[in-house]
Amino acid sequence: MQVRHDAGMETTVGPVTGEDGLARCPWAGAGTMRDYHDHEWGRRVHGESAYLERLTLEAFQSGLSWSTILMKRPAFREVFAGFDAEVVATYAAADVERLMGEARIVRNRRKIEAAVTNARATLALRDDGGLERLVLAHAPEDPPAPRTTAEQQTTSPESSALSKELKRRGFAFVGPTTMFALMEATGLFDPHLVGCHRRAH
Repeated sequence: MQVRHDAGMETTVGPVTGEDGLARCPWAGAGTMRDYHDHEWGRRVHGESAYLERLTLEAFQSGLSWSTILMKRPAFREVFAGFDAEVVATYAAADVERLMGEARIVRNRRKIEAAVTNARATLALRDDGGLERLVLAHAPEDPPAPRTTAEQQTTSPESSALSKELKRRGFAFVGPTTMFALMEATGLFDPHLVGCHRRAH
């Protein structure tokens, strides 16, 4: 999730204290976004389908708000078979057309085709440790500790390396910025601002 684009705020904002007395990253105002911030963002996930889901949704977010993706996530999970790589890898042209007619998701042909491509690439990775192992291998040794949104990164040497390796393995829509967002979302490092109540928890 490229949270700074969602926030629409000045770039020097630090944690904001809510009505419940807890300090949070400034994009986590209320509702769905607050729930995601408090319970999911920056927490480790496990298993191939969990990583494929987040990789897919980060790609679909490009150019959109993360709140839009979260609202559509149940439908994404339904139409992409719970992000079961074995099922999605079998999707053919007719399935792409079916998904292009599915109003509950983001109807972008290139992104839908990329989701199928990435499912097939995920299967190919199984013989070499799998998607989860590959992503985890790119965790930063010196993770960032931003105090304000101005200090937050959108890419890193590790996200660039992960992007390059995934592309080499046949993945699509896995640019360095998208991979940095994936690394934040899956807890490869703690992405919360210093002072946010979720940091280091």
